[in-house]
Amino acid sequence: MGHPVHRDLAQRDPGRLDTAGQPVTGTRQHIARLATELAALGHEVRVYQRRTGPDEPDGGSSSGGSDGYQLVRVPVGPPTRLGTAELLAHLPEFGRWLAGQWDDGEWKPDVVHGHFWPGGLAAASAVGRSRIPLVQTFHSIGSQQQRQLGPGYQGPQQRIALEQALCRVVDAAVAQCTEEVDELARMGRDRASVAMIPPGVDTTRFAPDPAPPVRRRRRLLAVGDLTPGSGHDELIGALRLVGDVDVLIVGGPDRAELAGHPDARRLRDVATRYGVADQIELLGAVPAGEMPQLYRSVDVVACTSRYVPVGTVALEAMACGVPVVGYAHGGVADCVVDAVTGRLVPPGDVRALGVALRRLLADEAERFAYGHAAVDRVRCRYGWDRTAAAIERLYQRVLGSRHGGPVPAGSSGVVSEQLPDGDSVEPVDVEIDLAAIDATAPAEATAPAEATAPAEATATPVRAG
Repeated sequence: MGHPVHRDLAQRDPGRLDTAGQPVTGTRQHIARLATELAALGHEVRVYQRRTGPDEPDGGSSSGGSDGYQLVRVPVGPPTRLGTAELLAHLPEFGRWLAGQWDDGEWKPDVVHGHFWPGGLAAASAVGRSRIPLVQTFHSIGSQQQRQLGPGYQGPQQRIALEQALCRVVDAAVAQCTEEVDELARMGRDRASVAMIPPGVDTTRFAPDPAPPVRRRRRLLAVGDLTPGSGHDELIGALRLVGDVDVLIVGGPDRAELAGHPDARRLRDVATRYGVADQIELLGAVPAGEMPQLYRSVDVVACTSRYVPVGTVALEAMACGVPVVGYAHGGVADCVVDAVTGRLVPPGDVRALGVALRRLLADEAERFAYGHAAVDRVRCRYGWDRTAAAIERLYQRVLGSRHGGPVPAGSSGVVSEQLPDGDSVEPVDVEIDLAAIDATAPAEATAPAEATAPAEATATPVRAG
């Protein structure tokens, strides 16, 4: 790329990006690592997050760090974490604050990248009538969640309409799996303006154990929240066909809080009903730093979520040399090659799931072969350098399209939809009326904790040097 680009990354929950102690993996880690990789490529990156704690600096203060990007804490709304529906009421102010910074300050981004749908709405509002290109990553899509989770979907009522409007006005959208490309097309996005860019994996941290321990009893790992949409109930039901195996389930609140957690109690009841209670261990939330060793300590990782737009868990397991058995949809279907790096079964087919797990756990040679193939696949296709380079090409593409410049050779096949002069993406737009959010956001509506993005918003602007 000829010149570095100044990028603004807008997140749904503009809180903090220090992720060392956060449980498991997630979109915060994704945004932090993407910002770090873009900064390493020579770009000037700022990440905007809403101030979510009274001990955090106020007044739009920013901080840099060894990761190379600048984190700006935006003083919008109360200094506490908010649910998605509560956050919507503050998006107009968030957008106005960003617009004021970029209009009046010395720093103005060349590209703005919204993350999660509330972050995208705030970013779209801030961009307004300017010619700053806007890229959007949804991380999860309400219409798809609603279809796949059914009654388990509890997102804000207006989410789907707002996502559809946002999808039509951004310059380009990033999909993280093939099914998401299809969903964005159903929402009105031209497929040519969607870039399929899966998340990266830190192959330094997530790597095979050079001297794996010898275990007599097999171990199986599942990672995800404890809601019914995670598919843990179906995994527990499949154990009747699997036999002698210990099952570790990571997710939900801290381990000390599991006793009083309703979903944890439900899973224990399910295990008791199937006669496998002694095989199930709920670990609760596990810090991200402990996940590599946990992956390496098991024989197989099961991915049975009913909605999985990003195959992060499967990819991290594969990077550690652990085969995956999962439902053949979403991000899992993209990253797992059936009978090469693991096994894929039809979503919801508990019998097929149990049979696949039993056969793989009983065949050490097959697990060994799948594990080695999995490591090769991740290292060749899912390194963070590859992900960041694809995002960089997309930024360059939308910059060239919006400003009428040449599109560099080798850029991704994404064509920006240009807004005619005079058209805008701002709070008074008839399709995205952020000013009306105050009146429409139902305060009681909440989404499952891990089924959607974190409950706040982020924008990531980037600028060329």
